[in-house]
Formats: sequence, C-alpha cells, structure tokens
Amino acid sequence: MRNPYEVLGISPSATNEEVKKAYRELAKKYHPDNYADSPVSDLAEEKMKEINEAYDEILRIRAGESNNSSFGYGTQGTYSADPVYAEIRVAINRGDFNTAESSLNKIEKEKRGAEWHFLKGCVLIQRGYHFDAVKHIDTACQMDPGNAEYQAMRENLRARSANYGNPNNTGTVGCNLCDICSCLVCMDCLCGRGCY
Repeated sequence: MRNPYEVLGISPSATNEEVKKAYRELAKKYHPDNYADSPVSDLAEEKMKEINEAYDEILRIRAGESNNSSFGYGTQGTYSADPVYAEIRVAINRGDFNTAESSLNKIEKEKRGAEWHFLKGCVLIQRGYHFDAVKHIDTACQMDPGNAEYQAMRENLRARSANYGNPNNTGTVGCNLCDICSCLVCMDCLCGRGCY
C-alpha cells in the first residue's frame, strides 16, 4: 500500500479535521456513482478503494493501533520520508529488533531527531525496557509535538503503565512508580530470587 498520507494528498502532520476534509473531497471526486456509464468507471472504483484504505489506515495510525506484536507497540502501517528510518521501521515490523537497533545506533548523535527517538522507544519496549522506552517516546513528543503517531504511542504506554500489574483496573490511575517498584521487590522475594 502506498503512503496513506500521499494518497489523500496531505502531510502526516495534518490535523484530524484536515484528514477528514481531504478524504471527503477525494471521495466526492472519485465516487463510482459519478462514473456509472463511463469507460473509466473501473478506474474510479479502484481509486475510491485506495482512498478508503488510506483513510482507514490513517485512522488506525492515529488511534495507536498496531497489529505487529503482542504488545501492540510498533510502526506497522506508518511511513517515513527518510529511507534509513523506513528500513528501520520495516525491521521493527518484521520483529528484527537487532537489525533495527544496530541501524539506529549507527546514526550520528547530532542527526538523531524525533523519529530516531520514537523508533528507539519502539525497539526498547519490545525488548522489555519500558522505562527507557518511555523516555525516548517522551523526547520524540517534545521534539515533534504535532506528530499524532508519537502522541498515540505515548498515550498507549501511559495507559499500559497505569494498568500494570492490575488486570481488574478499569482505567483509573492509582499506582505510581514507587508502588510498581515495591510490587516488583515483593515478587522477587516470593519467587526466591531477591531474598537469600
């Protein structure tokens, strides 16, 4: 699938309202009913299908959905204008975190922008380094506050942190970092690993 933002003719930084507006304009222009008795009706149908898929993909991206891992953290369906980062996203999506991290580490420190931090956070969360992942995702959000993909990931991580260790949590945030650390120390003791 082509970059959904390109299909709709908008920038990834477009607001949700701009996304809807672009979709409506293209849907109005290419709707198959407009080409019912035309020799290009098949082309119009294909174009409309592409527009619908692009719009749906953007909505999924902005909702923070990802189906590439059991944790729901990744870059599936997202795109990068930089070919180096595009390759790293492909590696992450296929679960090749060693290649992704190696490629990220080769990027010079002064060239590490918001996307670098976002992708580093994605790799770290897959490796189980939640705290470090959150720091990188927060940095990405600070560097590019208008990026919906980064914001969605941060919200996803915060929601998971709020529900950590409490499967009956219905969304209320009641534990802090100290509670989590205390819980982990207790778990270590119960498992026989922390107390000798």
